[in-house]
Amino acid sequence: MKSISKAIIPAAGYGTRHLPITKALPKELLPILDRPSVDYVVEECVLSGITDICIVLSRGKCGVADYFDRNPEVENVLAKSGRRDMIDKINPYLGKVNITYIRQPEMKGTACAVALCKEFTAGEAFAVLFPDDVVYNPDNPATAQLIKAAATTGSSIVGVKDLPEEEAVKYGVMIPAETKGRYVRITGFLEKPDIKNLPSTITSVGRFVLTPDIFYYIDRIKPAANGEMYLSDAIDMMAKDMNVYAYDFEGTRYDMGSKEGFIKANIDFALRDKELGAKISEYLRSGKG
Repeated sequence: MKSISKAIIPAAGYGTRHLPITKALPKELLPILDRPSVDYVVEECVLSGITDICIVLSRGKCGVADYFDRNPEVENVLAKSGRRDMIDKINPYLGKVNITYIRQPEMKGTACAVALCKEFTAGEAFAVLFPDDVVYNPDNPATAQLIKAAATTGSSIVGVKDLPEEEAVKYGVMIPAETKGRYVRITGFLEKPDIKNLPSTITSVGRFVLTPDIFYYIDRIKPAANGEMYLSDAIDMMAKDMNVYAYDFEGTRYDMGSKEGFIKANIDFALRDKELGAKISEYLRSGKG
């Protein structure tokens, strides 16, 4: 498999689990400390060797593009005040990655979001990262692990974690075949199955490396009852025709789409921070919260 250099970040969802704030602020801009969650996802791409990213946006999410753009007025103020180090901090990806944007005019599901990027992928295998999921592993990013796994198998890879049953049903669950180490060949992919019908607790958590074959299957899936077309349904169909593997990547994953995950991420990242760690640790131990 050719080296993977492109990634898609679908960021067009409504963010209803975080209402009312997402009525005005895209959920992808909800912060972990002083950086929005989508920034950590782009950083993961860069650390994984990705050079080109396409972010799929919807109406009202121009703030995501603004965040990754330069701001000459702010840079000028920082330069005049002698804070040139901060200019580099607010533009960390200049010269490291090309970011383009595509608008998804209607919220028709994750499969449609990926399909909009077919021309961007140019017939190459590519990564998909959902910004609802932030993964902490700076030494071995989740996407880098999946790229290596795809090179090993020559097939599409779904990044997974083994979650408790009550959590697994909130996401997509694998129908497993044989297992070897961190690899599981799958024969199907069920989106949010009933807990009584769980085929496993091997759960998709927002990271994929997909071969161009995926577009053939996206064209053939049918909308779900809510009218949306899911990427998981296309992968489910693909897994019945060819090898598709799940890979249990290493790293701590945070569900930024939930309030609980958002709070946990901020606490953990604060505890890891050189300046905040000791203060936050002391505060938590004091019980004053």
